[in-house]
Amino acid sequence: MAHSGKDFTAVELRKLRSLKDPYGIQRYLDRMPYHLEDTAWSPRLVLREETSHCLEGAIFAAAALRANGFRPLILDFEAEHDTDHVVAIYRVDGHWGAIAKSNYAGCRYREPVYRSLRELAMSYFNIYFNMRRERTLRTFSRPVNLARFDGQEWMTTPAPIWFIVNYLFEIHHYKLLRPAMVKRLHRVDERLFQSETVGKAHKPAP
Repeated sequence: MAHSGKDFTAVELRKLRSLKDPYGIQRYLDRMPYHLEDTAWSPRLVLREETSHCLEGAIFAAAALRANGFRPLILDFEAEHDTDHVVAIYRVDGHWGAIAKSNYAGCRYREPVYRSLRELAMSYFNIYFNMRRERTLRTFSRPVNLARFDGQEWMTTPAPIWFIVNYLFEIHHYKLLRPAMVKRLHRVDERLFQSETVGKAHKPAP
């Protein structure tokens, strides 16, 4: 793919290509600690620091996908009374899958078995909740090809890549639920809450 290694060093590119496929990229993300700082690191900095949060993990995964012959695509989820989530997406045999870094167990990898992006987004719905145990996922964006930011060196810049976040705020998102559906939602039960928060990273007490 053109520009698949744009601006990465040979060592960095070998590392990305050693991950080989979407599942290999997910395993690499899973081995990283989840950090809770308000940062927007490029994939180069994620490689160097070997830690990331949701946004950085998704953008890193998009760069790694690109290095392995996929398009560098991400998808944004918007939530109500909760934080948004970003995933890298890929397509195999016409079906969508996802790679993600998350502080919750179920908001991570998806096998490429989903016929549409809406179907993929809905696979996150049941386990997307806030600390009040409310199911909060409401919208998903159209896919974003990060190649549009090549001129801003999104893969390797030492500067924060908030320009990608700002773009996600601007683009169209598709609603997943009707208002009547939202009113009928129940909170998640204790068992689901505990299973999804296994291994959750917390900020240290002051």
